Amino acid sequence: MTQPPDHEPEAPRDLVGIGIGPFNLSLAALAHPLAELDAVFYEQRPGFDWHPGLLIEGATIQVPFLADLVTLADPASRWSFLSYLKARNRLFPFYFAERFHIQRTEYDSYCRWVSENLPGLRFSHQVDAVRWNPGRDAFEVDFTRLDADGNAEATGCTYTKNIVLGVGTAPYVPDPLKPLVEAPGAPVIHASDYLDHREAFLAAGHVTVVGSGQSGAEVFLDLLRHRPAGRERLHWIGRTEAFAPMEYSKLGLEHFTPDYTRYFHALEEGVRDGLVASQWQLHKGIDTDTIAAIHDELYRRTLRGGWPDAVLTPGVRVRTAGRVATTKVELHLEHVQQNSRSRLTTDAVVLATGYRERPLDRILAGLDPYLCRDTRERPRVDERFRLVLDRAVTGTAYVQNAELHTHGVGAPDLGLAAWRSATILNSLTGKEPYPLPARAAFTTFGLDQPERVPEARRGKTLTPLAESR
Repeated sequence: MTQPPDHEPEAPRDLVGIGIGPFNLSLAALAHPLAELDAVFYEQRPGFDWHPGLLIEGATIQVPFLADLVTLADPASRWSFLSYLKARNRLFPFYFAERFHIQRTEYDSYCRWVSENLPGLRFSHQVDAVRWNPGRDAFEVDFTRLDADGNAEATGCTYTKNIVLGVGTAPYVPDPLKPLVEAPGAPVIHASDYLDHREAFLAAGHVTVVGSGQSGAEVFLDLLRHRPAGRERLHWIGRTEAFAPMEYSKLGLEHFTPDYTRYFHALEEGVRDGLVASQWQLHKGIDTDTIAAIHDELYRRTLRGGWPDAVLTPGVRVRTAGRVATTKVELHLEHVQQNSRSRLTTDAVVLATGYRERPLDRILAGLDPYLCRDTRERPRVDERFRLVLDRAVTGTAYVQNAELHTHGVGAPDLGLAAWRSATILNSLTGKEPYPLPARAAFTTFGLDQPERVPEARRGKTLTPLAESR
């Protein structure tokens, strides 16, 4: 195994990563063979942990196994999913299983294997602040080492020429529902904590799932499968106008290519914001297998006559909510299309209300005077995933999964992890350790013909239409 270069305590590192989720783990894995690169990654958790509350039995990730940490940038990497299977002596079972989409638990196990064998990762290290130190011409990173109980054990500081922020997302709870989560009484949790409370929800009298995306569908299906026929007592509501399938056509998937990411980044800010809002079905829909499994389970429960005691209502938003006698919850609902209102009393609520990018303000407070922002006060991010900083800062700060507003729906997608990591490493080293394709999509996302297509194979140039007078 290639070992990272010895680090002189006072010398600036080449790279410090903040956060170790799948994206920074991808970056660390691709950085590992670059022996000249002095890199370290900090994570406050004691070990790798990927959505543990949603590792529901049978749930799969929504990208093929080739979208692992490294393969789409380096298929020969020792940190690929196939290398993991070989190390676990599971290549032949996987071969015969003929699975293109692996289970979430298997993806989590794969990432854990990488994190436990890859050097340069520092778990139980909480980054407290990042500053620019002009005297050292480097970023100054303060961190706290934590003990097994998560308490501060020691503090430290390191210097680096470059940083990469991969702090991920946090569970999102809409404001009307926050008092329910924070108050004692009937169980109201975010879906990210579902497995920790699953037994209580299986035993509850009536359960409501709020949220019409993949997490809501998986939680509803798990509850449906494990509650008695005829006494399911389940209610599933969501704001979208339908329990809609995720866009998974082959040309639709080309929105998750480097080509579309580059196209999106070049658009005007207002256009980008409108597109992100309108493209929810590209990344917030439900995969068709889960929809089919829900329908199959509901249908199975009609075979002996009658209907399951389960209500599925899309197009509904929760206006307000409150406790009823401490043991129940009352949701005040509004149907968007009917413009009608109703109340729903329930014993337990799972909020499958998604995730939001973690704010960078706390960690980057020391860099705030140098940050360039857009009209909505969000950090500007250039095409190579670099925060746009004042010229006084000669170091570079990269971001991972914090650039939805500048790079589009591919930002949180696992399928672009390896390409983005390779892009960052190519930029950081000033070389091209990972040659990347000039073209990845059949779709041309604009009227300009791409110059990367040989002239003999280009289509006819479109003639701009003159405005009639």
